[in-house]
Amino acid sequence: MLNKKRKDSFFWVLGKSGTYAVLILGLVATLLPFFYIAVSSLKTEAELRQTPPDFFSKEPSLKHYIAILTDERIPLERNLFNSVFVSLSRVAITLFTSSFVGFILAKYHFRGKNLAFGLILIQIMIPFQVVMIPNYLLVVKLGLIDSLWALIIPSMVDAFGIFMMKQFIESMPTELMDAARMDGASEFGIYSKIILPQMGPPLASLGVFTFMATWNDYLWPLIVLTSPENRTIPLLLVWFQTRHVSNQGLILAASILTLLPIFFVYIFVQRWIVDQATQSAFK
Repeated sequence: MLNKKRKDSFFWVLGKSGTYAVLILGLVATLLPFFYIAVSSLKTEAELRQTPPDFFSKEPSLKHYIAILTDERIPLERNLFNSVFVSLSRVAITLFTSSFVGFILAKYHFRGKNLAFGLILIQIMIPFQVVMIPNYLLVVKLGLIDSLWALIIPSMVDAFGIFMMKQFIESMPTELMDAARMDGASEFGIYSKIILPQMGPPLASLGVFTFMATWNDYLWPLIVLTSPENRTIPLLLVWFQTRHVSNQGLILAASILTLLPIFFVYIFVQRWIVDQATQSAFK
């Protein structure tokens, strides 16, 4: 019996060690490209063209970042504000519409409900390129060309967000809603005071997905924005790359500057994302 316990303990430790080894390898493989970009942005142009290249710079410098931040031809502050404004606006609107529509579809019964939900699921499967021309014509009719609102209004309702919120809200006990109605709560009061406080993890996950998709969006802003002062960060980055094709250090530094906001957003909400993953696993 003792030998069997020792054998079981050995295999348990071996399995745990293997699991951690795989996780560490995955973490290194994921973070290594970003880390290499960060350290390479501190190199001189001679070090970047060196063969074979050194991983770390012998004389690290922030001159590429200083050159970008002090270049008067780059409206960095304005473009950064544009990206932040559009991203946060889309996150706020998407979280509201997705949670509210998901709440209605999950907890109310009405004629045509299944048809409506089916149409929403179909939208998830339609590529953006299919609806790009209708969206453009709509933006033209509204007079929003070269306006930041052209990036917000066509994306106020997210089909994937509605599906995600509906699936989560369906798991909430309906008895809480019935008790709130008996206490005189309105239907919107039930949504805002009973449903929303319990939706922190899924809302955080959807918020991160929406923020990342909006921050990195390039094709749609390229179509509807024409003025340099209305550019978002991805447009600025591409414009900057075309002007400095031969200067790799500047391009790497600009790439790091565009990644930092997403990194900080993820660090801020990672606890809720982990909670969402844990709850999904238990379900």
